[in-house]
Amino acid sequence: MSHVTAAPTAARPPRAGRPADPSPRPRARGDRGTLILLLPALVPVLLFSVGPLLYGIYLSFTDARGGRNAVISFVGLKNFGDVLADTDFWSSFKIGLIWAVSVTVLQFLAALGLALLLNQNLRLRTLARVLAMAPWAMPPIVIGLMWRLVYHPNAGVLNAVLQDVHLLDHNVDWLNDFGTALPAIIVVGVWTGMPQTTVVLLAGLQGVPKELHEAAAVDGASVWRRFWNVTLPQLRPVIVTITALDFVWNINQFAMVYALTQGGPGGRTRLPMLFAYEEAFRYGFFGYAAALGVAITIVVLVVLGFYLWRQMKESR
Repeated sequence: MSHVTAAPTAARPPRAGRPADPSPRPRARGDRGTLILLLPALVPVLLFSVGPLLYGIYLSFTDARGGRNAVISFVGLKNFGDVLADTDFWSSFKIGLIWAVSVTVLQFLAALGLALLLNQNLRLRTLARVLAMAPWAMPPIVIGLMWRLVYHPNAGVLNAVLQDVHLLDHNVDWLNDFGTALPAIIVVGVWTGMPQTTVVLLAGLQGVPKELHEAAAVDGASVWRRFWNVTLPQLRPVIVTITALDFVWNINQFAMVYALTQGGPGGRTRLPMLFAYEEAFRYGFFGYAAALGVAITIVVLVVLGFYLWRQMKESR
């Protein structure tokens, strides 16, 4: 009896771009492990950021008020209609825009000059960098109280110095005068926010290739031309990012300005967040205050989106 041996079947060639014998990857197990590792970071974010945000949006559609046994009713878009008709709010928002734009621009210019200085090979450069970062380490309330002493009409350092150099012949109440209150808090805002902007710009300056400056110097470019044509274009992505973040931080400023003026005199320094705070905790209109917060967020996002769009369009 004869035995027939079957011819061996030829192995199927592997597809292009795939291994010949792919081994199954435990995707589900890996994704589960990643989620477990992320939980310690996600839980606080959900509890203290996402949760209050969603609850605030919910309150903006209600007539929630202060009080233990207050009944909350759904009012739809009524609060937002009241926001649109509230001239006091839009006045505070105008002041907030003046504040945010002024502080953002001035602190950027001051931080850029300081970053250029700290980027040089100077003696005691490390000490100078530490001192420049000092305002960043101070709580906003402490900064507000400190500058209130500086601006004090009778015992303040500013009046004393200006009178010593004969620039003033009388005491000025900087924080309670309608003409000086807003500029005074703008100065404090610039001083407070300058360190973080300086750090970011200094990091950007240290990332600019030295070869570009050397090549421009060989071509005969002056210091100003090298700064304008080499340094600034290289810093453009950093500048766009930090100015956008500074604008958001400044428009949302509350604690420092509250410690300085509490929105006075006569609402001259009442920023939008101060206005919403007063509606919620002075008058007890929590639903309306939540609607103010949502409206402020929407307007800021629109302004910020337009700014970023313009910057990206110009960079192309």
